Amino acid sequence: MKYVGYYNGEIGPLEEMKIPMLDRAVYFGDGCYDATTFANNNIFAADDHLDRFYNSCKLLEIPFEMSREELRAELQKCIDANEIDHGMLYWQCSRGTTYRGHQFPPASVKPNLMIFTVPCDLIPFDKTFRLISMEDTRFLHCNIKTLNLIPSVIAYQRCIEQGCQETVFHRGERVTECAHSNILIIKDGVLCTPPRDNLILPGITLKHLLMLAEKNGIPTSEAPFTMQELADADEIIVSSSGGLCIQAVELDGKPIGGKDPKTLKTLQDAYAEFYAEDTKVR
Repeated sequence: MKYVGYYNGEIGPLEEMKIPMLDRAVYFGDGCYDATTFANNNIFAADDHLDRFYNSCKLLEIPFEMSREELRAELQKCIDANEIDHGMLYWQCSRGTTYRGHQFPPASVKPNLMIFTVPCDLIPFDKTFRLISMEDTRFLHCNIKTLNLIPSVIAYQRCIEQGCQETVFHRGERVTECAHSNILIIKDGVLCTPPRDNLILPGITLKHLLMLAEKNGIPTSEAPFTMQELADADEIIVSSSGGLCIQAVELDGKPIGGKDPKTLKTLQDAYAEFYAEDTKVR
């Protein structure tokens, strides 16, 4: 199978897989997900992504009972069954299949697990992003990786329409994150990120960047920063599972960053080495 789909234990070609109309993910978006890349048939940063997935289930009160070891084995089955050795691995859990009702279903209704693999190449480190900004009108639980992503879909569409690659969200002057990425800045040699509170997703790539910065003697800071501070930063970094440490060079049509290429390159080289080591042929 070139691309693999999985639903509650059944594996098949992605384009042939089906889910029930009454899966609560369909009419409520009642579930959570996680995603990472894989290379050489190895899941990248599996433990970090599983930690976040189980935390999302807990915060949404979804009684997902499969153990970490069992889930990891199911994810690996899907990777092993497909015909590509690198790509994106996605999985989601919904609250179950039952007739529509806002209340949680009874305990007899078990959560559903969906998995799939699709092609995905990491964005090269030498690619740069152009950004636009939008007021962040999403809800106050952005730390949960829920299926309810319409605000992010709309925000990302707006940037694509303007020939850009990401949308920066802000609440008033405070920068939060991007439509489907985290955002960091380098200022005076310090790698800065907004606090990992309920207003942003605790990105795995963001976590790795902070860890790699400290390993390479780069100071870090987790504190709010403003749109003006973003515009004045020495470098602006967009980070996601598909783009590990990408430089942004434009915001709302005005040039930004480009003042500390040495620190940026140190982070990019460190991440390239970290990724290669974690996904090397075993």
